[in-house]
Amino acid sequence: MKRKVVVLGGGTGSSTLLRGLKEFPVDLTAIVSVCDDGSSTGVLREEFNIPAVGDIRRVLVALSETEPLVMELFNYRFRTTSDLDGHTVGNLLLTASSEITGNLSDGIEALSKVFNLKGKVVPLTEDNVVLMGEMEDGSIVEGEHHITQNKNKIRKVFYKEEPIPTKEAVKALEEADLIILSMGSLFTSIIPNLICDKILEAIDQSRGKLMYVCNMVTQPGETENYKVSDHIKLLNQHLRKRKIDVVIANEGKIDETMAKRYESLEQKDPVELDKEETEGLVEKVIYDDYVTVKNNLLRHNVMKLSMHIFGYLLEEHSGSSGINQESNKWS
Repeated sequence: MKRKVVVLGGGTGSSTLLRGLKEFPVDLTAIVSVCDDGSSTGVLREEFNIPAVGDIRRVLVALSETEPLVMELFNYRFRTTSDLDGHTVGNLLLTASSEITGNLSDGIEALSKVFNLKGKVVPLTEDNVVLMGEMEDGSIVEGEHHITQNKNKIRKVFYKEEPIPTKEAVKALEEADLIILSMGSLFTSIIPNLICDKILEAIDQSRGKLMYVCNMVTQPGETENYKVSDHIKLLNQHLRKRKIDVVIANEGKIDETMAKRYESLEQKDPVELDKEETEGLVEKVIYDDYVTVKNNLLRHNVMKLSMHIFGYLLEEHSGSSGINQESNKWS
């Protein structure tokens, strides 16, 4: 029987991780936060009163096994002087499918059959949620896009109105053998999944271990000067009884030229793995060189990362070990 793996997240980090995990024999569910309100997604949310579809689109593409041309079409963004300007075909299809079926979950399921998904995609909520941010200067900012664009550091995020999580999301978490908080922006992609009461209750009731895949670089306005342990501490503050059991972190060196480029253009620095502090917070630390560059952008080596996740899952449920216990490094 395939083990049930649930990935919580949103944005690029979650879809990147899923591209690797879909190649392994697991029962995969992606729970996607739906608070994005920028660009095409923001326009569609306002006009059709639906949850954000942009991150859903990215996850559908990541899990799809259909022809590359179809995926290219799904991601195609119009560049025109008409009202179509800025919209992606996928966002429009998700909106249309949601309108036809009556809700986003059923709309996703309908498109999932077309795209031959190797996994299930579940929205965190069907509500048209609005993310709020309290900034370091005490100001309150409304909307995920405005929060990320604000020059002040984020102190905390919360919802304008408490969302009702989908039954599918709650059930998936309760039945999970492994729950993964994916890499991604902590305050705007990961934590929005952890500020819902019923989601936290489901995590507490789950029998599965709780894993965090740590970011390789810091996020301006969110995690400046954060080490791996700082990421864990912040997430643990938002969790209840359950805390992070295992963390996967990068130990590989980022090319100096690439590091300087990220620092100067995006104010992002490599996240330091402070092993001693981190080992005191979790049951296991898995680390390796996960650095790869794709299209001149830093990315995790998703196949190596997914192999380590699958190896941990096997170890937990069979008693065998593919990890050197002394170093916690893949052997």
